[in-house]
Amino acid sequence: MRESTEIRQQQIKQAVLDIIATEGLSRLSTRNLAFKVGLSEGAIFRHFKTKKDIIASIMQDVHDELISSLKEVASSSAPAGERLSAFLCAHISYLVEKKGITILLFSEAAHLNDADLKKSLYSILNMQKQLVSKIFQDGIVEGVWDENLHVENIAMLYMGIPISLNIELVLNPDALNTDNFCKKMMCLLRRVLEKR
Repeated sequence: MRESTEIRQQQIKQAVLDIIATEGLSRLSTRNLAFKVGLSEGAIFRHFKTKKDIIASIMQDVHDELISSLKEVASSSAPAGERLSAFLCAHISYLVEKKGITILLFSEAAHLNDADLKKSLYSILNMQKQLVSKIFQDGIVEGVWDENLHVENIAMLYMGIPISLNIELVLNPDALNTDNFCKKMMCLLRRVLEKR
């Protein structure tokens, strides 16, 4: 039975992420990808015209899945502390589930030196920063976090957490215990945010 183009596209994108997560970026070839999906190399390009199209589609998925869920958390009416915890844990869960995705996107945007991919990636990162900045600002307004904090700097500090996690997941996947990672990072963030 032939699968629909939409199903094949999802299989191809998942195979790209699986290869990167388990074998590394250097093993991401058309041949390896075709083998993983069970298609011929030519069939891959019936579903995506170019490798750039595959990467662009994965970026769109990140926007649709991750950014949408983070936006929902950031705009909820819960207190800022609860939203920050939910935001961080949703972010961490997504990265653990989609091992290799950030490394793939950074690597491919840089390797292909493609302005459109870089712009899409920057948009995703900037949106994350804006959303977490809103939570930090709300916590300051609520009076629970230090009003002397520079929101943009704290947002940049926050962005280091998911990026470091993703690097660790790719480079040392067996040694990283992600079970309590969200709680540990929230403890650190609270210490930084607390009123002095």
